[in-house]
Amino acid sequence: MEDMRKRLAMLMDSRQWRERYFKMVKAALQDSDVQTFLKQHEAELADDAIDRGTAKIYEFVSERNKIARGELPLAPGYQPTLVVANGLIDVAYEPTDAKMAADEEAKQASLVTSVNMPKDIHDASLTNYDPTDERVDALLAANRFVLAVVADPKTFHQGLYLSGPFGVGKTYLLGAIANDLASKGGIATTLLHVPTFVVEMKSAIGSNTVLKKIDRVKRAQVLMLDDIGAESISPWVRDDVLGIILQYRMQEKMPTLFSSNKSMADLTESLAGTDRGNSEMLKAQRIMERIRFLAKEVMVGGENRRNPMTNKVPNDKE
Repeated sequence: MEDMRKRLAMLMDSRQWRERYFKMVKAALQDSDVQTFLKQHEAELADDAIDRGTAKIYEFVSERNKIARGELPLAPGYQPTLVVANGLIDVAYEPTDAKMAADEEAKQASLVTSVNMPKDIHDASLTNYDPTDERVDALLAANRFVLAVVADPKTFHQGLYLSGPFGVGKTYLLGAIANDLASKGGIATTLLHVPTFVVEMKSAIGSNTVLKKIDRVKRAQVLMLDDIGAESISPWVRDDVLGIILQYRMQEKMPTLFSSNKSMADLTESLAGTDRGNSEMLKAQRIMERIRFLAKEVMVGGENRRNPMTNKVPNDKE
């Protein structure tokens, strides 16, 4: 007797479930979007397409309503749409506007490879660069460079050598150029903090990965060497690291940019080792010849935005 009651209960549940399902399917068939689809594709659909496609129609309406209610759909980031496939009704999932925008943002971000660079360059933009009198020439040069590369990426375009005091926005400007190249032309850039890179290269000697690291850097679509000359560069780094990278980029005519607190003339002295009592001017000039081929010097001036206290004029009363 007990078994019979259980079977009857299960049968009733099954019937109720089927009734609820058919009720929901009926409502889905009467949905305005579904009706519009059926009218638009009436000539393409098989005679039994609706009977065979009720599950697909219900899936479409159900998933569309989940998205409208803010619930987690079957395929997050994608919206359902009814399609005709071989005369039958099917559901396809297309990316939402938000999904496409997020994918595009991620794609652009992936084009900019920052190695030991400050986080604030992630959102750097030429439109947000403050065009003070001391920085307007650099901003104009940056815009010209971006427009030229985007318009004709296969042609060699001479880069920029941004020179000026610490904190005036040279690194930010490099980041802004990189982001604009990514957003406007889908062009990949590698930004490299030279002093940190030098330390890593010395460490790479023990792991025998020097050539691998050099090869990866020298082949960057657009290369930016930030803060070159900020610290003393050894003859080995000058000749066997920077020399190889710059020689390759000069031969292949690949866009290369620099930033430095030293002018090109001062960098020449530093590379020659005059500050260390050496005098390897010929070797330094060889490096500078490559730099001058790859980039033209543009001065960046103004206040130290990184540390405003350094801009204060000394006062005897303080």
